[in-house]
Amino acid sequence: MKGRVLVVDDERAIGIAIQRLLAGRGHHVDTALSAEDAFGRLAESAYHIVITDLSLKQASGMDVLRWTRQHAPETAVIMITAFGSEKIAVEAMKLGAADYLPKPFDNDELQLTVERVLEGIALRRDLRRLQEQVEGAYQFERIVGRSAAMQRVFDVVRKVADTDLTVLVRGPSGTGKELVANALHYNSARRGRPLVKVNCAAFTRELVESELFGHEKGAFTGAATAREGKFEIADGGTLLLDEIGDMSLETQAKILRVLQEREFERVGGNRSIRVDVRIIAATNQDLEGKVKGGSFREDLYYRLNVVSIVLPALRERVEDMPLLIEHFLAAAAARLKREPKALAPDAYRALCAHEWKGNVRELEHALEQAVALASGPEIGLADLPASVRGDPEVAARSDESAGSFRAAKQRVIERFERQFIEEALGRHHGNISHASEEMGMYRQHLQLKLTEYGIDPAKFRTRR
Repeated sequence: MKGRVLVVDDERAIGIAIQRLLAGRGHHVDTALSAEDAFGRLAESAYHIVITDLSLKQASGMDVLRWTRQHAPETAVIMITAFGSEKIAVEAMKLGAADYLPKPFDNDELQLTVERVLEGIALRRDLRRLQEQVEGAYQFERIVGRSAAMQRVFDVVRKVADTDLTVLVRGPSGTGKELVANALHYNSARRGRPLVKVNCAAFTRELVESELFGHEKGAFTGAATAREGKFEIADGGTLLLDEIGDMSLETQAKILRVLQEREFERVGGNRSIRVDVRIIAATNQDLEGKVKGGSFREDLYYRLNVVSIVLPALRERVEDMPLLIEHFLAAAAARLKREPKALAPDAYRALCAHEWKGNVRELEHALEQAVALASGPEIGLADLPASVRGDPEVAARSDESAGSFRAAKQRVIERFERQFIEEALGRHHGNISHASEEMGMYRQHLQLKLTEYGIDPAKFRTRR
């Protein structure tokens, strides 16, 4: 990284020497003979680094440091100190100096220091950009859904995100519980600290405790070194305990203690470690039933269930299907670097008619496959997974869907057909023959649909 550098030294020869040295490495370098001159230049232009001598004739290098930290906080300051002024150098570091160089220093030392500071600036800039991208990805608007069920979810998330309240996120597998946890964290004051996720069902009791609380060297066979747990890593941030219903009673007791006292011991240790962590728990299980059955602690249940967010199954938000399909098609095309393609009508109908037992996650994967496999101008029925196409040998239909679900699906299909027909009529200015040819329908079939939906082709004939 090539930087913009301001050198502040009241000895002109030293300033020019540093300027020539760093300019020879490709940096843009200006000089100032006083603190006042430096303040003026910093007010007019943005610099990556200020290199200032500690001893200036009027205002000191410490004054330059303080002014820069207040008025140009993105600019790093390197102090040049005289022999015997180590204490002042330490004080400068406490006030925010990026580094210091004691006199006399050689050219290589100065160049290495400047490059190291510039690398740190670039790293922080990239980290800030990444954080902005992550935070943007988890804004409420990124969670797709206009249904009443999802609006209730959004309402609760908005109200509790910027608090430290413990949240229990519930819902069937594939409904987006982790996405809600992301939204809660990245819209809170803890967004600058880690969001750490643990799948409690992925470990045995011994391993999940080591994963959560860490362990000391020799705590168990294979513990060759001490290790931090997720609670320590998440300190100041948020910890997502996914599949909390699969946690053993013994581990539940330890989690309860952390929630109550904000402290724990590592496995094999006896030193209490205090942490400040917000807890989000997620489960697809009936915790109330597990409490009654004795496999989940009642006191922990009430500690976790301070705020409950219940995510609906996809069958309870069928009206979101068009939005979800559009969203996942665009996302898959971008991820796979493919040109966006439209869905053929029969493929759209198959998606709307399918019983999504895997919920939103299953829909996302189905559309990702379709985007990957589609070779024609549009995504057809054959590009969808066999289970979605409804092949009888692989798609075992369950009878758990009720009449209300079928009716909701039918409304979505009808809404799509109406929109599809009106758009075709609009493109062909109400010409039924041309519109039916484009849609692959017989003209008589289209006329029946026009009568069924009460669509008047005449209103499209003036749209030119």
